[in-house]
Amino acid sequence: SILRVNTLTDASSNNSTAMSTINQGTAKSWVYLKGTDTFGIQDSFNTTSATDNGEGDYTTVRANALSNTTYATAGICSATTGGVGHYNFICENVDDKVRTTTTLRTWILNSQSGQGSNDAPDYSMTFMGDLA
Repeated sequence: SILRVNTLTDASSNNSTAMSTINQGTAKSWVYLKGTDTFGIQDSFNTTSATDNGEGDYTTVRANALSNTTYATAGICSATTGGVGHYNFICENVDDKVRTTTTLRTWILNSQSGQGSNDAPDYSMTFMGDLA
């Protein structure tokens, strides 16, 4: 059966939200994975796999495609331990042109001078956009 509504409201009718806002405002996919020790997905929604392409270089794959390649992403990763303070950050691997409606390849870069990519103990990405 199908439930068709234009607006959802709470029991007292004080707070309501249009269905278009709910559809546009939710993550269409997310993934949490371990980048060190035993690589792999720890938890996810609409993410079927993750590949370790090398140090700090990951590709994740969505089960249901987004409608185009202009979807938004947000990511966070933990810093590795060590004596010198530094931060890791995630950037898209645009050299390989691996942004598709189902895949995204990212690097984890180390902000410490002279450092390149490195594995992070924890890695999370969220994908926002329209599903195909």
